[in-house]
Amino acid sequence: MTANLDTTFAALADPTRRAILSMLLEDDMAVTDVAEPFEMSLAAVSKHLGVLTAAGLVSQEKRGRVKWCKLEPDALHAAAVWMQAFGMLGPLDLDAFEGFLLGQLEQEKTANP
Repeated sequence: MTANLDTTFAALADPTRRAILSMLLEDDMAVTDVAEPFEMSLAAVSKHLGVLTAAGLVSQEKRGRVKWCKLEPDALHAAAVWMQAFGMLGPLDLDAFEGFLLGQLEQEKTANP
């Protein structure tokens, strides 16, 4: 379970990937549509999608010539359960949670040089 959580939180740590997840909340999207609002190459967006797919947060399916992306919200369940243990579950602010985790990592680095 720890490896899955590590993969999930690593995927959520990037603001571009969080933005992609927010876009996919609305509906399934073609990879080219996902890439459209970002000022980066299609290959860079595809790498972000690969990280999200490896974490199980997004699934990809080829329909004809087009690759479609779909949000897999159940993949966040283990992370939500883990966060609930800290009383952090309610309206989920991933940016604030990222700050919390970075603070925890910094404390560990200071305590264990």
